[in-house]
Amino acid sequence: MNDKQRDTVDRMVDAYEAMLERVHDAADNAEKKTVPWMREALSDARDKAVELDELTREEAEKISHYVERDLHEAASFIAETGQEFRDWLSFDWQLMQNRMLDMFAGMADQTGAALKDLAEQARQASLYHTGEITSPGVLECTECGEELHFEKTGHIPPCPKCNSTTFQRKQVQRQA
Repeated sequence: MNDKQRDTVDRMVDAYEAMLERVHDAADNAEKKTVPWMREALSDARDKAVELDELTREEAEKISHYVERDLHEAASFIAETGQEFRDWLSFDWQLMQNRMLDMFAGMADQTGAALKDLAEQARQASLYHTGEITSPGVLECTECGEELHFEKTGHIPPCPKCNSTTFQRKQVQRQA
């Protein structure tokens, strides 16, 4: 990856975190944390990124899609398994910055009805692709099973083992 591409990826990773933070801040101020509200907050965060010239409209659309995908994945996992948010991440809480942890945990902790709606949407869009930005956690190559570990928000590269470009979030099953 050349310097210009690296700068673009770094800028998009920073924008992902800023957009997630804006959605989280809006959640703190909302009386009802519903799916329509989340979409509106994400839309507002996307518009703000464009307004502040952090991203182009096209880049902001991509980043907001990535944030929504990751929130849906987390909500789906929690709704379907009853496990904790840290299990979705597939690694210890202490590896994450507290700010990111608080933002994701706050967004993933929604009402039962909202979680079911998010879970359904997550089933429809649960694949991750090379070139996208993802939140912390473990992605597993759909071709060879190689794991990519993200300790912070990052750019998804091709699989280092088989060069595939499609991944899914690895789910850790806790023993009772």
